[in-house]
Amino acid sequence: MSHTDRRKKRLPLSFSLLYALPVFAAGAPVLAQAAVTSPSSETRAAAPKKVSVHKVRAGKATAQKPSTQTLAPQTVRKQNVVQAPSSARTIQQARGAGASAAGGTETVEVTGSYLRQGRNTSPNPVQIITSREIQQTGITNVGDFLQRMPSIGSSGTGNADTNGGDGVGCVDLRNLGSSRVLVLIDGKRVTQTGMSGGSCVDMNTIPVMAIQSIEILKDGGSELYGADAVSGVINIKMRHDINTGAINVRGDITQRGDNKTGLISAYKGWNFDHDRGNITLMGQYDTVGGVMMKDRAWSRNPQTSNGMNPGFGSVISTSGTVFSPDGNPIYNGNSAGGSSPYSKSSRYNYNKDTSLLNNTQNASLMGDAHYDFSKHFTLYSNVMYSHKTSWIQMAPIPAMGSVAPSDLPSTIYLPTGYPGNTAGDIYNDPDNPAYLYRRMAEFGTRKSESAVDSLTAKVGANGEIIAGWMYDASFTFGSTMSSFQTSGVGDYNKLMREWGLDAVTPGDSNTLLTYNPNSCVGYAGCVQSSALGPLSPEAAQYANYTEHDHSQYTMRDFNARIHNDHVVHMPYKGGGDLGIALGMEHRGEQMSYHPDPLIAQGGSLTNTVLPTGGGFNVSEAYLEGNLTLLHNVPFAKNLSIDGQGRFSSYNTFGTTYNWKAGINWSPTRDVAFRGTLGTSFRQPSVSELYGGTLMSYNGANDPCDMTQITNYGGRQSTVMANCMKQGINPANFQQGGSGQVATLNGGNAKLQPEIGRTYTFGATFTPHWIPGLSTSASFWHYSVSHSISALSTQYVLDGCYTGSDPSMCSNITRSASGQINTVSALNANLGSLTTSGVDWDLSYRFRVTDADWFMVENNFQRLVSYKQQMVPNGPHYNYLGSITYQSQGTSNPTVRDYATLTWHHNNFSVTYMMQYMSGMHWNDGTNTIYKSQGYGRVKTPAMVLQDLTFNYNLKRWNFQFEIQNLADKQPPFLVNTSSNSNDSTYGGWYAGRSFLLQAGVNF
Repeated sequence: MSHTDRRKKRLPLSFSLLYALPVFAAGAPVLAQAAVTSPSSETRAAAPKKVSVHKVRAGKATAQKPSTQTLAPQTVRKQNVVQAPSSARTIQQARGAGASAAGGTETVEVTGSYLRQGRNTSPNPVQIITSREIQQTGITNVGDFLQRMPSIGSSGTGNADTNGGDGVGCVDLRNLGSSRVLVLIDGKRVTQTGMSGGSCVDMNTIPVMAIQSIEILKDGGSELYGADAVSGVINIKMRHDINTGAINVRGDITQRGDNKTGLISAYKGWNFDHDRGNITLMGQYDTVGGVMMKDRAWSRNPQTSNGMNPGFGSVISTSGTVFSPDGNPIYNGNSAGGSSPYSKSSRYNYNKDTSLLNNTQNASLMGDAHYDFSKHFTLYSNVMYSHKTSWIQMAPIPAMGSVAPSDLPSTIYLPTGYPGNTAGDIYNDPDNPAYLYRRMAEFGTRKSESAVDSLTAKVGANGEIIAGWMYDASFTFGSTMSSFQTSGVGDYNKLMREWGLDAVTPGDSNTLLTYNPNSCVGYAGCVQSSALGPLSPEAAQYANYTEHDHSQYTMRDFNARIHNDHVVHMPYKGGGDLGIALGMEHRGEQMSYHPDPLIAQGGSLTNTVLPTGGGFNVSEAYLEGNLTLLHNVPFAKNLSIDGQGRFSSYNTFGTTYNWKAGINWSPTRDVAFRGTLGTSFRQPSVSELYGGTLMSYNGANDPCDMTQITNYGGRQSTVMANCMKQGINPANFQQGGSGQVATLNGGNAKLQPEIGRTYTFGATFTPHWIPGLSTSASFWHYSVSHSISALSTQYVLDGCYTGSDPSMCSNITRSASGQINTVSALNANLGSLTTSGVDWDLSYRFRVTDADWFMVENNFQRLVSYKQQMVPNGPHYNYLGSITYQSQGTSNPTVRDYATLTWHHNNFSVTYMMQYMSGMHWNDGTNTIYKSQGYGRVKTPAMVLQDLTFNYNLKRWNFQFEIQNLADKQPPFLVNTSSNSNDSTYGGWYAGRSFLLQAGVNF
């Protein structure tokens, strides 16, 4: 709308007040009460209006004024209504309750559609989260907040992921994986952040104060938004058109005095040229202090096995552990460079040196601008930049030999004549000697630091073409540059030189070794040392090494569309309008990863990673139509159908077409029924296509291990026979490596897209005779075929040795000592996945006195099924109600719930928040385990997490005090290779009870 148009068309005062109420309600509860109880204002607010695609303004009275004040929590709820990006919602609008909401006379753009539709008339299940809901939790990043939602899964990474997360916060929807959910900002794609083995939109880099709302489309969205929207779309809507300012400061600390967290954020906006233009600047800086595993009793001592007599810590000691040829520890090194009999007391507790919660610092800046040249042309732009650093600490690195594709010795054999090797007197076969594992404490703890710079810049234009046809065209550029540094990884060649160990057959990774007492001659700084004794500071300095890696991701996206909500009116009584939207998109993504040269050569003691690079381009066209068949007739307050389709052409795998159909029927203003059916797809990501080969140490148990063979029940004889065929006797063989197996992962340029199908149906009930009440229920079902993944290490091992999949045996290599050398698990189009469940949401606001009112909100999810097929034509494994142990695997609780209760008294409010998660049986990657002989614990209990928040508003000032994890509940025990729990599922319990204090001011 042009400036002249706005002057001619002044909105009623009550209409303007409704836009201002969300800001002033905390300081003026009388106005808030009027907004809820006044029928006249409610009716006028529902009057139709034109809304700019980018903003809504009606002079100064309606300018958006985001507030740091915390009002009534606006429940995370399933609604079919969202606000225009620049419009501050009233409580009624946010709830979608009351006569205006039921009537569906006001049109808004809903995530999942490019057409404006009446309230409660969209067939898509959309969940809305407001900025106040996020702020009242005291959480400093979006990813941690979303973990509270029952629909958010556990396959992403969080701040407790110390082995591969790099401080990146990925998000997962319906436990379908972070790669199957599309994250947008203001409806447009944004840059991704690379991490070990993949990439995602880093939720930790998005400034919380800049968020106006988050909309979650819990349905496939590929037919409208393109690839990756298999489980749904998370659309983060940012604040725009601000002409005020605010500063917010917060800090929190655990009752144990650690994990100190601080945040300062601010924004300021300016209108200019009689409100035709606006410039807004926002900034945020936050820091998280972290926690060490040794500082929590439940994570202090790592349990690495699930037997009745479980093992703790690592057999790889700082003095060195000598193994017999059949894999049993027999000797430890000593300070004199000799050896003494092995003792369990020498096992190493690696958790005493390992981070539980990462240290992070993040600085974010956002600039937003737009200018109305006329109603036909509005120019807008947005730039987001973040610089994030994270720091984690891990135990000193173990020296265990090289890993593929290195040609250095894969096993550190001790020659029979090696000084101090008393094992050589017993195991004196020169072709089958004892071997050594040693934790290099002299190199110090590994400190991994990452620095990530992310930039997303968008420029576009929108406006009216003619006769109701609108357009929106934009170009988005995204770039992420990451650098990683890890100290204490060691130079394998230099270490072997100092130990005097030379390869008998250089270039053969399976070579035996010979002792060379003069190996350091001619090498400056090299100090001749014993592998069975400590290194001197000079020797450690020579053999130590710090790696430096770099990665870059780039995205270019051009998007243009036109739409008309009222192309034609149906020529019969009670008929509605036909709306059409169509557009095109061209996108290109490129990624490169440059590991440290020594790492790429396999010359260090850490994982081997190869350099990689690649990209793809896609051109797409899409079409949407929405037809209102009946409107305001008996038994059909609204009856509408919606159809969407998208054609995509990739330069990598070819073309694909996806579609979705939906229906919405509102027999009365109080109830609406909806349903959708559609397809979706996920393109192989750049990292999945071109990701370089990398070696990781995954939690897994060798089936041939003497302590594991009994766990295979009726298949025990088959496992034993297959082990014996490879010269391994399970009666006395013991796995090395503390339950970790070197696993080769990497990209596959021949990958094809995943194919998905989704259907949903549900109902929304907003009875006009119970003001303030809104409830909805939905059933959802997802299926994914040709799923892209790497087989779990345990699945490969079990498939081979149980005989369930003999082809897996070719993916396993063993050293001459019988120890597993590597397991190959590259990306591939494997089996399928199906899951279904039920959502139920409730929101009820009621007043008890003039000064007091309550808000009750609840979000509930019941998982009905979760089945996965690992390989084509293979068995379907049931993961319902189970959690993967041995590593940081996914979890599928049957029931999840998030509830809040708020009491408001004038300017004071108290909010109680509760998360519930049902108990789960443990799963070893293929099968759920139950209590039986040989097993220890087999399940986690039901868990409850409680928070309590106090808020007080004093004019322009607001104050908040919060107790997080009110009961100081610790996470449940789960056997794995690190923290004795699962951070992606129970990360909210990790820190323990914490206290938060926040203050803010508006100006």
